[in-house]
Amino acid sequence: MAKRIILNPVGGPARSTDDILREIRAIYFKTTRSTILDDFDRAIDLLKTIDAPEERQRATVYMDGLAEMRKEFGVARNPQGGRKKKAQRS
Repeated sequence: MAKRIILNPVGGPARSTDDILREIRAIYFKTTRSTILDDFDRAIDLLKTIDAPEERQRATVYMDGLAEMRKEFGVARNPQGGRKKKAQRS
């Protein structure tokens, strides 16, 4: 008899919007120059899990802040998925 393996759902249990917003807020406050790309990607993934546009609007201030930090830190992803330093203006 074959062994039965129970799989957990990939997405995990549904989270409340407040929990998701709390995590986005925590990401915003702990982000550093070295973590901005991963943090920004994680915040985007979290934002996508919020169903209602009205609820997503509540995360706007943190998402705008993360986007501004990414721009100020001058870091971008190259097309191969790695990191590259943005050219400095002279």
